[in-house]
Amino acid sequence: MALAVVLLSALVMVGSVAAADYGWGVNWGNIDSHPLSPSVVVGMLKDNGIQKVKLFDSDHWTVSALAGTGIEVMIAIPNNQLDRFTDYGTAKNWVKNNVTVHIHDGGVNIKYVAVGNEPFLTTYNGSYLGTTFPALKNIQKALEENGLVDKIKATVPLNADVYESNSNMPSQGDFREDIKDLMIDIVKFLKEKDSPFVVNIYPFLSLYQNPDFPTDFAFFDGVDKPINDKGKTYSNVFEANFDTLVWTLKKNGVGDLKIVVGEIGWPTDGHPQATVENAKKFYDGLSKSLATNKGTPMRSGRVNVYLFSLLDENMKSVAPGKFERHWGLFRYDGRPKFPMDLTGKGHDKLLIGAKNVQYLESKWCVFNSKKEEGDSKIPVAMDYACSRADCTPLAYGGSCNNLDSNGNISYAFNMFFQMNDQSVEACDFDGLGEITTQNASTGTCLFPIEIVSGANKVGLVYAVSAMAGLLLILLVFV
Repeated sequence: MALAVVLLSALVMVGSVAAADYGWGVNWGNIDSHPLSPSVVVGMLKDNGIQKVKLFDSDHWTVSALAGTGIEVMIAIPNNQLDRFTDYGTAKNWVKNNVTVHIHDGGVNIKYVAVGNEPFLTTYNGSYLGTTFPALKNIQKALEENGLVDKIKATVPLNADVYESNSNMPSQGDFREDIKDLMIDIVKFLKEKDSPFVVNIYPFLSLYQNPDFPTDFAFFDGVDKPINDKGKTYSNVFEANFDTLVWTLKKNGVGDLKIVVGEIGWPTDGHPQATVENAKKFYDGLSKSLATNKGTPMRSGRVNVYLFSLLDENMKSVAPGKFERHWGLFRYDGRPKFPMDLTGKGHDKLLIGAKNVQYLESKWCVFNSKKEEGDSKIPVAMDYACSRADCTPLAYGGSCNNLDSNGNISYAFNMFFQMNDQSVEACDFDGLGEITTQNASTGTCLFPIEIVSGANKVGLVYAVSAMAGLLLILLVFV
């Protein structure tokens, strides 16, 4: 028995040190109707040995949950707030209230402040071109004035579309012409302040956006016809893309600027290529590649990455595609989706899931079997449900794409029902819906039961405390 305990402990340790040993970090977003409480998520990070996390805001509850863990944290300023930080006073107050407040013994190990997130995407039509660099300079100045110059750096996570190659050869890389002058100013500033260039690289999107893109080039298993560029050989798009950036920086006078991959991952639903099998294949290949610490043909050494993402987020915009809500290594409730090899040495294992997750009751909302499928109210009801809940698994190639018409209706109704905390009214649909205790899941299609979110739990605690206080007052005066 003692030997079994020792062996189990050893296995846990192998999993928990892997992420730290090979430079893994994760992105932790919370665009979700029922987010897990920060303490539960931090427990997941610790259990899996994940020592770096990248956030998309500076929410005090979330950041405070990381106190005392030693986990390296990147907090962020959202794009829609950048214009405020062109004023130095605002930047100074923000650093005081969102950074220095966490810096103390037993506090939060903040490493970076991300100023915006992919602010120069072409789809933004230049909305943040005039505010990003001034905001970056003001945040960095405020960090320096607070004596944090050697501890915390400001940077701007950028999409790989800020650079391009007119021949698809990495050596032809350069900054996009419309932002070239601005990008040169930014990278020289980053170099001066010893801050990294943070880039988001998505091989999946190369495959998604171009039907003629060679599928094998998105993964790490080799290709029949690798790219040869000035004696450097490329058999996957990740290394080719990364080195396009290396060449771009080199051409613009900052060839040794540190690079961090801020986002990289593979979704698991909402598109024919977004499957659990492909995600596992991608991550296993990436893990093996990074574990060698050889780097890329143009940049040797360890490549530091933040996987995107930790959890599925059911309220993200689907403008980029239906897959956008399914990037998580874990499901919405913190359950791991597939075994992963964090070591790059063939040690496949399930990540450790969230603990002490509380679910709503075991009941579902389905299409009322007494109603006719041809009821004219059904399309309206489905549109209503799916515009306010997550129906992306019903998309072509999705995990629920093979349901019959009744199944499609039931799925839409149930998602709306769950996202509205199983309210009886949320399963009415003018008499088209009915509540059942029989699990409606079938095949690959999960009809989920929603969790009690961290926010709801906090609200419940306050409500119970308030009620207890009221009862105490009544007893005193009885």
